Amino acid sequence: MQRCLQLATNGIGNVAPNPLVGALVVHQETIIGESYHIQFGGPHAEVNAINAVVDKDLLNKSTLYVNLEPCSHFGKTPPCASLIVEMGIPRVVIGMQDPFADVNGKGIAVLKKAGVEVICDVLKAECQELNKRFVTFHTKKRPYIILKWAQTRDGFIDKERTTDEAIINWITNEHTRLLVHKWRAEEQAIITGTNTIMKDNPQLTVRDWAGNHPLRLIIDKDLKIAMDAKVFSQDANTIVFNATKNLIQNHIEYVMLDFSQDILPQIMSFLYNRNMQSLIVEGGRILLQSFIDANLWDEARIFSGNTFFFKGTKAPEIEGTIVSTETIGTDSLCFLRNC
Repeated sequence: MQRCLQLATNGIGNVAPNPLVGALVVHQETIIGESYHIQFGGPHAEVNAINAVVDKDLLNKSTLYVNLEPCSHFGKTPPCASLIVEMGIPRVVIGMQDPFADVNGKGIAVLKKAGVEVICDVLKAECQELNKRFVTFHTKKRPYIILKWAQTRDGFIDKERTTDEAIINWITNEHTRLLVHKWRAEEQAIITGTNTIMKDNPQLTVRDWAGNHPLRLIIDKDLKIAMDAKVFSQDANTIVFNATKNLIQNHIEYVMLDFSQDILPQIMSFLYNRNMQSLIVEGGRILLQSFIDANLWDEARIFSGNTFFFKGTKAPEIEGTIVSTETIGTDSLCFLRNC
């Protein structure tokens, strides 16, 4: 099962909104076929692993290992549970049950009904951790939310501004910024607010890492952001949450929200309906604190740079469980979980 998890990670950034899945076929303690879910819309891990077996006559004397319950429904591909039965594989070891309502035990039932021996919940916690985005999406009906910010040693995220010029007051080093671009390539969407765009003029794209750009989400109630802002570049699609219009113009979509009500539940509902399973919040203090106060976060990644501002915008206030800390050159990184 550990090998299944290793294989599954190869799909990061390419399979969402599908889960990360690895699978392998074992005959007499030897792996005779292995693979993973490579691309959204393509064959699932079980199919790829079975196809990798050279001698198909060995399948009826083999065990298939997979970190997530095989699907039982027709989606973009045929059901994997039916293929396993068809190929005569007598034993299947599963890491965790699929929380997706169209599967959720049905794949296991198909296998058992056909006489397949099924063993479940092997390395279950590790399997759930790998697919925490997929699990959160289907159990909480919202994306997995990652808060990210950088703060100085004295607890500020921005200097006191004396000019309207759009410029980023860097706190962290270039190695840290490279890591941030890697993270962006791993998630489906990224969100920030009007002030951050107008002050920093960020692109919110993946430039220093190989991967897909996340969907850019901007909260701009009164449409104050100028159209020459970098966030409107054609490098990636952008959605602007505003109070006045619904409109699609090429790669930019305007989505109207009711700002007389709390907008975060509205955004969560929108993202759920769009199949967005993960979201990075890269805003200023107001936006970050609003997610924290609403308890709408799963993970926080907080950088501390080796610098002092002495005055300016204070970092958000957050309480969570420290999962790990690490040093990146002159910077430090703390991972928190909301648990």
